[in-house]
Amino acid sequence: MALVVNALSWVLAAVVLAIVVLAVIVPRVAGAEPYTVLTGSMTPAYPPGSMVVVRPSDDIVVGDAVTYQLESGEPAVVTHRVVGIGYDGEGDRSYTLQGDANEEPDSEQVRPEQIRGEVWYSLPWVGHLGVLVTPGQHQLLVYVAAGAFFAYAAALLWQLRRDRRREQARGSVRSEREEESRV
Repeated sequence: MALVVNALSWVLAAVVLAIVVLAVIVPRVAGAEPYTVLTGSMTPAYPPGSMVVVRPSDDIVVGDAVTYQLESGEPAVVTHRVVGIGYDGEGDRSYTLQGDANEEPDSEQVRPEQIRGEVWYSLPWVGHLGVLVTPGQHQLLVYVAAGAFFAYAAALLWQLRRDRRREQARGSVRSEREEESRV
């Protein structure tokens, strides 16, 4: 039973570590941003509750999924797929976007400065965690998770040290008994 519990704890620790690495560390290192999908407009590719990680791209083509600001400079964003690229009379580029589950393209053209980035990868269900906690709580959870991993590692090292001391103590007792039996 202890072996099963130990194996399950290692699997759980590996899953949590993978989620933290993919949802927090990789985006920060790569200059990407994680966003939570809140609606079903991109189903089945990115169902509600998915976390999409987007990174800046200067090479956006038809078929790319991008996250963009609904209004330039505003925090509200949406993730949709590029279905058309056009140019106005001055040669400025604009994008026509559409959710995979939507029957019609979005009514407004999107300018390049509104695009936050191209979807790099997604994590199903992980976005639910982001919706449940505030940004401050999110940061606290990251610190708590990191602390828990360090505490878990410390407990394993302490247990290993304790087991080695016990083995050494048993070895000493055996040596003394062998010495006594020879005499």
